[in-house]
Amino acid sequence: MPFRNMNFKSLISPVGILRILQVVFSCISFSLVASVLAYHSSYGAWSMFTWCLCFAVTICIIVLELTGLYQKIPISWEDFTSAFSMLASLMLLTTSIMYPAVYLTGTCSGNYCGCLAGATVTSILCFFAYAIEVGLTRAKPGEISGFLSTIPGLLKVFQAYVTCVIFSILPGRYPYAGLQWCVAVYAICFIITTLIIILTIGRLLPRLPVNFEKVLIGYNILSVAMYITVAVIWPYYCFKDQPTRPSGLLNSQPRVF
Repeated sequence: MPFRNMNFKSLISPVGILRILQVVFSCISFSLVASVLAYHSSYGAWSMFTWCLCFAVTICIIVLELTGLYQKIPISWEDFTSAFSMLASLMLLTTSIMYPAVYLTGTCSGNYCGCLAGATVTSILCFFAYAIEVGLTRAKPGEISGFLSTIPGLLKVFQAYVTCVIFSILPGRYPYAGLQWCVAVYAICFIITTLIIILTIGRLLPRLPVNFEKVLIGYNILSVAMYITVAVIWPYYCFKDQPTRPSGLLNSQPRVF
């Protein structure tokens, strides 16, 4: 019988129960928002994308683990699930803060407001479900596990996501060489970090003709040094043309933007 090959234990394990809750909460969130068509702006579109992505990918993860088909996929499954749960946590945290700040305003009332409030609550619960999964699947000291299940690996996912957020809020003009250097640092670190994540999930790191741990240590030291320069240069160029009078500081805009 086909059901004999089903791994039903994956559904009743702590991580399996969390994934079922993730599917339920994300489904409720985008269903409530879709029912009142409250996703007309870029913020609403991002929120709907986050909920739908979490719902679809988690459904796929559940089905693949239930049927055992994940073993036939040529990727590091542990690294993939760990990276996705971390990414989903960060996306849902952003959405759970951003969406109510934009849509739950003083003019909101009635059933419309109730749906938005309900979507916000389930989004927050979904965030906690993914965050708990990150804690449960994180590799403990002494365990043999995938790189993305370790704290350094999870930090790589965090770095890549934060860089994406930075890119989304960067201005369009960089008239100074210092600002161009800052953007270059963001781009270089994002590309290398994303490449490390892809190579890890694709099980390609052992094929590299270098010692990955030594390369990673060197990259971390170099990226910290570059980000230190950004932390100094970016505020300098953003505020150097600001007027010195306190009364005008709040109403003025940096000329570089």
